[in-house]
Amino acid sequence: MNDTIRNLLGQITALEDQLRIAVREHEEKLRYTIEGRRIAFEQSVREAHAKLKMSVFRWVISIRPQNYLTAPIIYGMIVPLVFADLFVSFYQATCFPIYKIAKVRRRDYIVYDHRHLAYLNWFEKFHCLYCSYANGLLAYAREIVARTEQYFCPIKHAHNILHAHERYRHFLSYGEADAYHVHLEEFRTELAREKAQSETA
Repeated sequence: MNDTIRNLLGQITALEDQLRIAVREHEEKLRYTIEGRRIAFEQSVREAHAKLKMSVFRWVISIRPQNYLTAPIIYGMIVPLVFADLFVSFYQATCFPIYKIAKVRRRDYIVYDHRHLAYLNWFEKFHCLYCSYANGLLAYAREIVARTEQYFCPIKHAHNILHAHERYRHFLSYGEADAYHVHLEEFRTELAREKAQSETA
């Protein structure tokens, strides 16, 4: 990786940090605090949210017919999702210790905090629960696969790919053959370092 690319990656990281700060400042304006896994709104906000909640009856009659028709397909996806969850979790539990890769924590990706929103009825909260699980699971699995790719094949593709995982941008360029195996060991050493840091944190 040349100095220009390294500098650009440093700028991207700095901008991402600024974005996180800006998002946090915006969230503070919405008047809620995060205490561990619990989210607490100010009393006035909770009361305003409760007034905006749609009754279950009104919600049921307002649903578009196509949503009822596709619901069995959407919720039928829970079966392959649960199987994927079991298999990918088993994979990292058994293989990551052997590779000296830090395990991906599910709770960093699968988050159920929409239940604290008083403006959602219980049907809407159930939908949010399902979406939180599905999207969180895919992000969790993606990070497991990303760490695996860093261990075995940290090489970019010749073609541009959309929304590559966070580790991808640090990978070796396509066709960068000089001392590939040396660089491969460096990537593996970095994974081992991450594991050591996670164990002391």
